[in-house]
Amino acid sequence: MREINDAHVAEPGLAVVEVAAADDQTAFALQEVIATRWATATADRTTRVPGEPGVRLRCYLDLRQELGT
Repeated sequence: MREINDAHVAEPGLAVVEVAAADDQTAFALQEVIATRWATATADRTTRVPGEPGVRLRCYLDLRQELGT
């Protein structure tokens, strides 16, 4: 994965979430749960690190924009 850009965390309430999961289905399920609560820039694919188990996924949150409870 690329390094986190300073703009993604430049203000309070902005966050970057990196997920490590056993498979794509699990990573996307977690992302979906997060996206139902906060404004989220979602990822459309996961990445794999050669020689390491599982997948990685990164999404960006804006906690200032609550969508629902």
